[in-house]
Parts: sequence; structure tokens; C-alpha cells
Amino acid sequence: MTGEESVPPDDPRPQPPVAPEPGDCCGGGCTLCVFDLHEQALARYRQQLAAWLARHPQAHAPD
Repeated sequence: MTGEESVPPDDPRPQPPVAPEPGDCCGGGCTLCVFDLHEQALARYRQQLAAWLARHPQAHAPD
């Protein structure tokens, strides 16, 4: 039995954002490049995951 099996369905584990493909960047020097936006989403995901793990100490972070 894993820790995931005891997680209530109304509090699912956060999922990481999908990384942009190399061709998703236009190369135009945008103020907020798709890679910058992904980094911001990744930071939010890490915060959400830390909070989720605090609520679910029986679960563990993936390697």
C-alpha cells in the first residue's frame, strides 16, 4: 500500500507543469518568454507540493 491510496480525492497531489518544447520559444527576446513562464509555474508547483506533502506526511516526494 502506498501513501497515495489514502489521499482524499478532494486533495490530489499537485502535478508539475508541462515543460515547453524547444521550438515554443520564438527567439524574439520577449519580456516573458515561455521558458520564464514555465520557471514561474515550476516555482508555484514546488510551493504547492511542499504544502501538499505537509498535509500528507504519509506520502513522499518522488526522487
